[in-house]
Order: sequence, then C-alpha cells, then structure tokens
Amino acid sequence: MQSFIKDEIDKLSSVLEMIKRNDALLQLVEDVSLICTQALQQRKKILLFGNGGSAADAQHLSAELVSRLRYNRPGLAAIALTTDTSALTAIGNDYAFENIFSRQVESLGQPGDIAIGISTSGKSPNILRALKTARESNMITIGFTGSFTGAFQECCDWILSVPSQETPKIQECHIMLGHIVCALIEDRIFGAEFDPARKVEEKVA
Repeated sequence: MQSFIKDEIDKLSSVLEMIKRNDALLQLVEDVSLICTQALQQRKKILLFGNGGSAADAQHLSAELVSRLRYNRPGLAAIALTTDTSALTAIGNDYAFENIFSRQVESLGQPGDIAIGISTSGKSPNILRALKTARESNMITIGFTGSFTGAFQECCDWILSVPSQETPKIQECHIMLGHIVCALIEDRIFGAEFDPARKVEEKVA
C-alpha cells in the first residue's frame, strides 16, 4: 500500500517538475494573472466553471478571490457558475446539459469580463460551448486543461495546460496554478498596501 502512495507522490512530483522547467507555461501563468488583474481593476468580473472535480476547483478559486487567499483585503468580483442548482437544473431540463454554463455566461457576462473554463480532458462540450459564448460576447477566455489542448485552441485566448493526461494529477496541478494566479492578483492589486501585521491566521478547513 505504501508503494502505491509513494508512486502517486512521485507521479505528481514529476508533473510539477515539468511545470517548473517550462518557462513558457510559467510566463502564461504570469500573463493570466495580469489579464485578470487588469479586468478586476476595470470593475469587470471573473466567471469560472467546470464539471465534477473541476466544478469544485471553480468554486474554490472563486472563493479565494471573493473572500481572501493570504491576507485581509477588499473582495474581488468572481462568480462560480457551478453553484446555482436551480439555474443548472432549469437550463439542463429546458435546453440541454451542454448549455448549463453558456446560458449563464450569456446572461451574466459582459464585454471585458473574464471567463475561465476548467476541463481536464479539454473536450467537455458544455465548457467549450460556454467559452465560445464568452468569446462571442467579447469576454476574455482562459482555459485550464491537461496535455490535450486542441479544442481549447479554438475558443481560448489563454490556455494553462498541465503536461499530463491523468485526471487526478491535472486537477492537483490546476488548484496549485489557480492559487498562484490568485496570489499574484492579490499582490498586483493590494501588494503596496500589504502590511504583514494584517496577515490572517492559517485558515481552518
């Protein structure tokens, strides 16, 4: 059993090392954080969406922006499109599951907003449709995915691609990259005001 645990840790370590050595990907992380910062500073918002574990990631990252990540500061405008069960079930029932996010993007998104679609496979029809809708609405589109990026290329302005085809490892890296993006956004917007005395105690899960 311990050999399995060690193998899983080794696999994640290998993917993390590939990310660490990929200067182009690291630059994309920095660029995405800047794009999101500029949008928020212009009073735009960030819409996040995904399925399953990626839905949880969308909610997680939205909460980091609305609440806080590392220290107390004003809230930032982010909405996870995965949380309104009435909207999700109404859209799924009245139209189709493929429209559960695109309909919300159509309703809530404005030009200049950010749409972040998370799909480990890069092939989820409802994610792709929402990103296409966002693009048609003159929103900025960002995709978090794994090594397959083909379908995302058609609907994303920026793609953060984890060099793996294994769903759990992609998800583990997505939340890491998402945390880094959120941290950079905090520092870009509030860094000059940051006082170490304001740093919050370690969060309690």
